[in-house]
Amino acid sequence: MDVEDVWRHIHQQRRELAGVLRALDSATWDAPSACAGWTVRDVAAHVIHSPQYRWRDFVAMMVRARFDLNRAILVDGQRLGTAPPADILDQFERWDGSRSVPPTTTPLEPLIDVLVHTQDVVRPIGREHPMPVDAARAATERVLAKRQKVFAPHRLDAVRVVATDTDWSRGSGPEVRAPMQEILLLATGRGCDRRLLEGDGSPLVLTA
Repeated sequence: MDVEDVWRHIHQQRRELAGVLRALDSATWDAPSACAGWTVRDVAAHVIHSPQYRWRDFVAMMVRARFDLNRAILVDGQRLGTAPPADILDQFERWDGSRSVPPTTTPLEPLIDVLVHTQDVVRPIGREHPMPVDAARAATERVLAKRQKVFAPHRLDAVRVVATDTDWSRGSGPEVRAPMQEILLLATGRGCDRRLLEGDGSPLVLTA
């Protein structure tokens, strides 16, 4: 996927997430998301803060978390989530079309962020928001290539993963077949819709 398509998906998915958020009542904003330790409000604030990060922000959050990246992201998301929902929605209005990226990242990281975190918001509250297949594919390839601690690609290391909605596969071993969006969620350490997983390797990725 070329960079223009990446940005097109980022901006569209930010707008669609904002639409979901506008429809939520106050109790749901503060409900747990599918991202452990984060409320819906924390997740929303984190997603739209992505284009606002500067080097000084990155260094400050790492210092506060004693240079533990996972903890830095968690603590910063919880800090940002103290903002009122109206303020977070205002940030979506202002920043959803930005092409700024956080330090040390490429446009693919904001794409991963908005795709995965949208699912973190909608799935626990019983809603569906299908990912664009080509965007989910590009995001998955980036996750598997980076292999950072913030992701969990090791869950897919021992299996062959085959997408059921596009021509894509990776790895070797017992086969796991699933839609591309479920593969992205597995690659980023999330749960997935088990009803959509097929193949002998499915138990391996569900128990990892």
